[in-house]
Amino acid sequence: MEAAVGVRHIILVLSGKGGVGKSTISTELALALRHAGKKVGILDVDLCGPSIPRMLRAQGRAVHQCDSGWVPVFVDQEQSISLMSVGFLLESPDEAVVWRGPKKNALIKQFVADVAWGQLDYLVVDTPPGTSDEHMAAVEALRPYSPLGALVVTTPQAVSVGDVRRELTFCRKTGLQVVGVVENMSGFVCPHCAECTNVFSRGGGEVLASLAGVPFLGSVPLDPELTRSLEEGQDFIRDFPKSPAFPALFSIAQKVMSEAPARLS
Repeated sequence: MEAAVGVRHIILVLSGKGGVGKSTISTELALALRHAGKKVGILDVDLCGPSIPRMLRAQGRAVHQCDSGWVPVFVDQEQSISLMSVGFLLESPDEAVVWRGPKKNALIKQFVADVAWGQLDYLVVDTPPGTSDEHMAAVEALRPYSPLGALVVTTPQAVSVGDVRRELTFCRKTGLQVVGVVENMSGFVCPHCAECTNVFSRGGGEVLASLAGVPFLGSVPLDPELTRSLEEGQDFIRDFPKSPAFPALFSIAQKVMSEAPARLS
């Protein structure tokens, strides 16, 4: 049970519902932290929809064993981002994970205890939607190792914000410190005229953070370049510095680096 001992900060990326972009935020947060000189791990416990290997162009990679457990997959030559996902354990990308709760929980605990993460500044944990068994298994498995915090993702509209409010209640009941709230899909910036259209309303995430008394980390707009980089497994933070989403994602990473040590100490 020593695998996660060298991790300085653990950030669970949570939301009360699916489709808000937790995997996108997890991936881009990890890339932005890496470009800030941090060593980062990503634990993908979205067992039914493990999409991060594709987003980081790591599909089909093999997980190997060493004396201290499983070796995570390094997604860059500098070995500054390591990734563990159930996607690496499936025989085919089309294979479905049809497991009951106890088997899922056992795998999450194994990912935490038996993966040789080594020394990390941040471990970013991409979780499934809702407040399910997987969340409880991840929180309980990770709690002994390191300061543990939550980054909560919502989209702007009231339906999403209402579901995410329940996620904040989950954090409160389980004793999880909230590092902050991110509003994703917050407006669409036209690539031709630069006008911003609020497709899904705007401001719900900031209001939610204010009511909950937690930091608001920022709003990420809909951005075709971000979508394309994720589809193709590109490094968005490196390749698209002039994109509308870049300043928002870069700022969120900076705020995580400043908020996490203070709120999780």
